[in-house]
Amino acid sequence: MLKVVVVGYVWPEPNSSAAGQNMLSIIDRCLAANFNVTFLTAATDSEHKADLQAMAVNVQPVALNCSSFNTLIADLAPDVVVFDRYMTEEQFSWRVKEVCPDALRVLNTEDLHSLRQARHEAVKKHGDPSLAHLHSELAQREIASIIRSDLTLVISKKEMSLLIEHYGVPSAQLQYHPLVVGRSISSTPSFEQRSHFIHIGNFRHAPNWDAVLQLKQHLWPSIKKALPHAELHIFGAYPPKKATQLHNEKQGFLVKGWTKDVESVMTNAKVLIAPLRFGAGVKGKLLDAMRCGTPSITTWIGAEGIAQNNIDANSDMRAIEGDNTAHFQSTLWPGALCDTDTSKATVVQDYVAKSVALYEDEKAWNLANHQAASALNAFRQQQPQVSLIERISELKQELDNHRSTLFMQSLLWHQTLAASKYMSQWIEAKNK
Repeated sequence: MLKVVVVGYVWPEPNSSAAGQNMLSIIDRCLAANFNVTFLTAATDSEHKADLQAMAVNVQPVALNCSSFNTLIADLAPDVVVFDRYMTEEQFSWRVKEVCPDALRVLNTEDLHSLRQARHEAVKKHGDPSLAHLHSELAQREIASIIRSDLTLVISKKEMSLLIEHYGVPSAQLQYHPLVVGRSISSTPSFEQRSHFIHIGNFRHAPNWDAVLQLKQHLWPSIKKALPHAELHIFGAYPPKKATQLHNEKQGFLVKGWTKDVESVMTNAKVLIAPLRFGAGVKGKLLDAMRCGTPSITTWIGAEGIAQNNIDANSDMRAIEGDNTAHFQSTLWPGALCDTDTSKATVVQDYVAKSVALYEDEKAWNLANHQAASALNAFRQQQPQVSLIERISELKQELDNHRSTLFMQSLLWHQTLAASKYMSQWIEAKNK
């Protein structure tokens, strides 16, 4: 039985974010393989967290920049350590390497944070996420974290391609680990039984908050004018005061906050609208919409990593690398795709036209409803040839051979171990 330690950046919240769903799926797979799992985190408690102890997971708190972690990890003596996101790897991996050098170190990216940030900066400067600058300081930190790790879990095939083709990360250090999709809802309300638009997303995630602002400031007023009886219901965990202040009954702009039952609100909505201007990874809200047979209106950012069989792969890579002429082929998307630049009147008009069509045209809605099942099946078929558990088990057995082929990994450890170690020790000494 392998002993696995997961060092979490935050508590997993499967009802709050796709990242929470993904982390819980990793833990579930380890438990199903009869691995002994311990979850460590320095995060404060969370009201929406999964009950890990009920799943037979050992849960313990840890402190940042504190040698008590070394003592704890030595006592746990893990075979495998999973770091949740690059920030956690930066903070704790050198301690694991020092105390448990034979432990397999696995990085779970969730999404490429540097890609998301680069697109955000490009949107702020140019209004176009495809003009992202991919060689930022954050990219250097994140890619360094990936190369230091023995294995990195990547949630999107597009990000796999970016890491291998653009950044030169060896494929031997990467594992495609797609978001686990829940069951499809077998019987869902019909077109006539549904009403209103829905948007859902954790408010702490910058792309989601930006999408809410695009809806409030640019899109919903025109959609509401065209569909006066429609409402937009905004769901998401941790809505700040600035979000709840956007609530306006007269405008039909209703900020509902967190929901425990995503399936219920999704299956009763007529259309999901997610005007994402930047982001990375895979958007769980769009997969949830497909499971519930709910047509969605989003952008190529939203479709990325999901509609991989419905788009031109070369166009997508050009979009990632900065070619703003690249476009997704949206013919098979279960709903509609729109441009990211909501400041343009033509883009707003496109959103309105597509919103009206899906909301009022039963034939168009039913077509999108049927396409949702096809798109979801295509996504489910894009599974890795070797499962996560198989890959972990194989690498653990051949760890020395695996590391012997990774020169850049040894070089990075030689250069960065001292910097990370002594900075952390300096902070620890300062805090005493």
